[in-house]
Amino acid sequence: MEEQVERFLESLQSERQFSRNTIAAYRNDLQQFIAWLGAPPSDDQVEAISSWSDLTADHLLAYLLHLRTRDYAASTIARKTAALKSFSTWLRAEGIVAADLGTNLASPRVDKYVPKAISQDDIKRLLEQPTRDTPDRPESIRDFAMLSVLYDSGMRVSELVSLDVDDLDLEAWTVRCEGKAGRSRIVSLGPVSTGAVSKYLSGARGYLVEASSTCLFVNHRGGRLTRQGFWLILKSYAERAGIEGITPHTLRHSHAAHALARGAELSDIQKQLGHVSISTTQVYRQLVPANGDGTGEA
Repeated sequence: MEEQVERFLESLQSERQFSRNTIAAYRNDLQQFIAWLGAPPSDDQVEAISSWSDLTADHLLAYLLHLRTRDYAASTIARKTAALKSFSTWLRAEGIVAADLGTNLASPRVDKYVPKAISQDDIKRLLEQPTRDTPDRPESIRDFAMLSVLYDSGMRVSELVSLDVDDLDLEAWTVRCEGKAGRSRIVSLGPVSTGAVSKYLSGARGYLVEASSTCLFVNHRGGRLTRQGFWLILKSYAERAGIEGITPHTLRHSHAAHALARGAELSDIQKQLGHVSISTTQVYRQLVPANGDGTGEA
């Protein structure tokens, strides 16, 4: 059964260009489904199966009802439902089952998503933390550069940690980053992040990594910094700055909200963030109230 799942995921990646994160989530969802199919609780009133050819619509319905009793968030159940529906369609197309068993599956209602941004004062306080006490420490210079780039550019943290030195064009104040589904784009930097990266490259980076490395931002061992590593760094500075509930994506949201509050065109923000559809970018209009600070707070 795992073999068919992997073939399905390969088709999503090659034919529909799903992102790596979505592929990973679908893999986890379908592996959980396989585990349940092998030994469904007796209360779920369906037989265990070990082949997709034995799958029925009752299995799908019983599993979704099972999930609803496990206190999963509506958004999580909606994603798992989408994975099952898409996989069911693939099973039918491959001739493994006789009908599309997921046609009538209903997803739970998911409340409209509103991104969270922090104020420009919070951003200023956050950026002050890395070099406040140890301004000449290589890690402090690196951290200030990373936080500045993430906020100034609005890129995703996965894009940030994937940057190589050659992706930078400091004279043009731009950086090339690899987005979702392999879509690369050129994003603009501001004077603060351009200066911070220039300072990092001119001295601090050399203390952290060998000259032959291509990675832009590295950890204390000289290897490429990971998303988890960056998240721990951000969390530490946020706590010092007294900012609660912040994630790496908060800086991306804040970039968009603050740019919109300053009068930037929505299409320019769309291009900077790498959104395929401008409707994805329009959600940030909710974060620009009458006070114009782009926090979504009155």
